[in-house]
Amino acid sequence: VQLVESGGGLVQPGGSLRLSCAASGFPFSYYAMNWYRQAPGKERELVASISSAGSSTNYADSVKGRFTISRDNDKNTVYLQMNRLKPEDTAVYYCNVYKALRYYWGQGTQVTVSS
Repeated sequence: VQLVESGGGLVQPGGSLRLSCAASGFPFSYYAMNWYRQAPGKERELVASISSAGSSTNYADSVKGRFTISRDNDKNTVYLQMNRLKPEDTAVYYCNVYKALRYYWGQGTQVTVSS
């Protein structure tokens, strides 16, 4: 299993970013996918989840209405569109899949929201 995140960067408050996670090494379309984030000094938290077919999504209360998770099963990629970003969204964002009784993680991509 390999998960490779991209798309992070520095953005001003109120701005937008789109994160991508390219997956390989497993039948991507069979598995739900998740985005987590970890801010300095804080525990890793679940941001958004999407079902295997993309028909069901869930969000942390802190990002509802601002973030959208989606996936393209033909491209083995899951996305996180982040709008109206706030300084408190600053964190390393990780892609995640739960498969065969264990969690797999990407290397993470840094998102910094600052003026």
